[in-house]
Amino acid sequence: MTKLCSLSEAVSRYVQDGDSVYAAGFTHLIPFAAGHEIIRQGRKDLILARATPDLIYDQMVAAGCAKKVIFSYIGNPGVGSLRIIREELEAGRLEWEEYSHYGMISRLQAGASGLPFFPMKSTAAGDLERSNPQYRRVIDPYSGEEVVTVPALNPDVAIVHVQRADAAGNAHIWGIIGEQKEAAFAAKHVILTAEEIVDEEIIRSDPNRTLIPEFIVDAVCHVPYCAHPSYTQGYYDRDNAFYLDWDKVTESREAVQAWLDEWVFGVKDRAAYWEKLGAEIHDRLKVAPLMSTPVNYGAY
Repeated sequence: MTKLCSLSEAVSRYVQDGDSVYAAGFTHLIPFAAGHEIIRQGRKDLILARATPDLIYDQMVAAGCAKKVIFSYIGNPGVGSLRIIREELEAGRLEWEEYSHYGMISRLQAGASGLPFFPMKSTAAGDLERSNPQYRRVIDPYSGEEVVTVPALNPDVAIVHVQRADAAGNAHIWGIIGEQKEAAFAAKHVILTAEEIVDEEIIRSDPNRTLIPEFIVDAVCHVPYCAHPSYTQGYYDRDNAFYLDWDKVTESREAVQAWLDEWVFGVKDRAAYWEKLGAEIHDRLKVAPLMSTPVNYGAY
């Protein structure tokens, strides 16, 4: 059964005001196009969860979409602070919860497994425990020792970008693997965005690469270049200049609003956004093919 629809339709159907949203992807495969569509549709009071908010949540907070952020590292990677989120946090206008990377992934793992919480070994993150009451300690019934726990995270919606998927929602991911699988299995609804929509036979030809199976997916959206300014392994490179430029843009709220007006509200979808970026940037972000060695699954 096909689950193909436009990204606009998927966001309209599955992302509502007040929802908790998890935009997955670590370093690459960050679903910026979905974040922009959520802004375009004027969603409010969202709880935005993500291991590393990256620029996607800085932009969504700047657009007034969020009431809370849940994260395990916050910053403009390789540049500095996320100015908008930091300003909102310091002004007390944005609620927040902070975890270690492992704590955040443990929350998703608990949610994906149907568990109420996840136990962890004590770490050096004592300051996080003091600032976040969601960290709690219990006694291990087997050893009698104390363990740290974090509660399950079950987002209303997980948005996962992948290299390729079939129309039913079976999806291949390669390169750096983040928390996509855990977020998808933990969420109540899953929106899948893909660089390519391929036949089921292509997915079945390499089953070990299928991190996201169709039975947890609600919507499949063909969105080439969805991850810009992050990257999609094998399709286009990271736009490092964009990350540097965003730091300058966010020095002024007027400049941020002008950017949103031009690059989010001023384009109707990701195809128009990519076209607007222009040929020079397209050429700069091209990647040369680097094929893996074929795998022989044998005859059957």
